[in-house]
Amino acid sequence: MSDQFDLPSTDRRSLMAGAAAAAAGAFLAPGLAVAASADLAVIRKAAEADKADAIKRLQEWIALPTVAAEGMNVVEGPAYMAKIAKEAGFQTAEIIPTDGVSGVFATLDVGAPRWIGVYFMYDVKQYDPKEWSSPPLEGRLVEKAPFGTVMMGRGATNSKGGQIALLNALRAMRAAGKKPPVNIALICEGEEEIASPHFRQIATHPKVLPVLQKCEGIYVPGPSQDRTTGEVSFTLGAKGPVELQLIVDGSKTGIGPKTDIHSSEKARIDSPIWRLVQALATLTSPDGNTPTLDGFMDKVRPLSAREKELIAQLAQKTNEAALKQAYGNKAWIDNLSYEKSIERLLSQPTINLQGLVGGYTGPGGKSILPSRAEAKLEIRMVPNQTYDDTVRQLREHLDKRGFQDVQINVSGGYDPTETAEDARVVQAALGAYKKMGIPVTLSPRSAGSWPGSLFTQPPVAKPAIHFGVGFGSGAHAPDEFIVIDSANPKVAGYVDATMAQAQFLYALAEMK
Repeated sequence: MSDQFDLPSTDRRSLMAGAAAAAAGAFLAPGLAVAASADLAVIRKAAEADKADAIKRLQEWIALPTVAAEGMNVVEGPAYMAKIAKEAGFQTAEIIPTDGVSGVFATLDVGAPRWIGVYFMYDVKQYDPKEWSSPPLEGRLVEKAPFGTVMMGRGATNSKGGQIALLNALRAMRAAGKKPPVNIALICEGEEEIASPHFRQIATHPKVLPVLQKCEGIYVPGPSQDRTTGEVSFTLGAKGPVELQLIVDGSKTGIGPKTDIHSSEKARIDSPIWRLVQALATLTSPDGNTPTLDGFMDKVRPLSAREKELIAQLAQKTNEAALKQAYGNKAWIDNLSYEKSIERLLSQPTINLQGLVGGYTGPGGKSILPSRAEAKLEIRMVPNQTYDDTVRQLREHLDKRGFQDVQINVSGGYDPTETAEDARVVQAALGAYKKMGIPVTLSPRSAGSWPGSLFTQPPVAKPAIHFGVGFGSGAHAPDEFIVIDSANPKVAGYVDATMAQAQFLYALAEMK
C-alpha cells in the first residue's frame, strides 16, 4: 500500500458527511496538528518495519481462542490478554475476576492531559474446522479476490485484528521514541459473544470505574471500510441484545413425558416440542418479521428527521447489489426499497430464532414422543427499550397464554447504546478520518450489538464509538478474514490500519 491513507484527498474529502466533517475540523487545535504530522511520519516507518512481527502476533492470538459458550481457554484467555497489553507498553494489566469469565484492565499513563478508554473483547464465536477452507486457528495468509492478501482465522476481524492494530500502533510509537499523545485505559472482557453477562462487574470494579469516569470516551478499534468504495459508515449507537433459551422439559414440569416414550402415547400425553413451537408462534407475526410480544413495541422510538436524513445518505453511498450478493437474498422483507430496508434494519427490534433442538432427526423414523425441546433466541432492542423490561415482558406474555411450563434461561444482554453526534470523541474520530482522506457517512446506529450502554449510561456516562480502517468479513461464519495487503487502493491494508489508530490518538490530543 502507498501512504495515501496519511494524506488528504480532495475527491474523498468531498464525500465526507458535510456538516459533521466541518464541525470536526473546527474542534482541532492547529498547532498540535503540526507536531502530530512529524510524529506520525516516524511512527509509520516503525510500523512498516514491524509488519512481519505484527502479522505473527495476530496469528499467535488467533491460535488461542477463548469461547465462553464452551468454557474454552477461559483462564488462558485473560492471562494472554494481560500479557500482550504489557508487551505493548501498558504499565499495569490486571486480571479482574467476575462471576463468569475474568476480564482485564490495563492502564498506560504517560502524563498526558487527556484519557481515552478502549474496549477489547478477547473471546470469539464457536467454529467447526470442517466448514473452513483454511484451518480456523492457523491465521493463514491467503490470496482472496478481490480483496488481496488476507489473514483467515477465527477472530481475525471480530475482533482481534483491529485490537492488535492498536497494540501495534503503541509498539510503533515506542520504537519511534514517541509517547502516546493521550493516556489509555484498556478494559477487556471474555464474554461478549454470549452477550456480556458479567461485564458490568468489570466496568464498575473499584479499580476500573474511577479511571473510566475521567476518560474523554471509550472506543472500539476495528476495520470499518466498505469493501469497494473505502467509505466508512460511522455508527452513533447500537441495538441491545437479550440472549436466551426457551425450554420445555417434561421431567421438570409434568407436562409431557419425563423421558422419551413411544409416539402412540401422543393421543393422551402432551408433547414438549409442540408446546414449545406453539409458544414460539405467539412471539411474532406469522412471517416471523414483526414482534408481537405484549408491550414490547410500545416504547420503540421512531426515527428522527436527522436519523432519516443519515439513512438516506447511507443508502446512496452503499452498494445494495453487493450486499444482496454477499447475503444471497433476492429481496428485502415486504419488497422494501433499499433505503426503507435500512430504516427498518436500524429502527426496528427483532425476535430471532437461532435454532431448535429436540427429538429425533436421524434417518428413518424412531416413533418417539420426545420429553424435551429447546429453542435459542436473541432479541434485539432499539432506543427506549430496555433489557429489564424485555425479560419481564417475555415471562408475562408466556404466562398469560398458559405457557407457565416454558422455562426462560437468559444468558446475557444489555440496553441499546446511543452517543451524541456532537460528542468530542465523535468529532475527533471524524477529524482523523478527514485527515486520512477517508470518506465517512454517519449512521444512527449499528444493527448489531456491543455492550456500549455500560459506558454511555451511569455510572460511567461517557460517549462510546467504533474507530478504524481496513476491511474484514465472515464474523461468526466460516472463513472469517481481515485484509493484510489490500488489492483495492481505496481500502486500507494492515499497516495503514495500524497508522489509523495512531492518527486517532493524536486527533484526540489535538481537540480544543
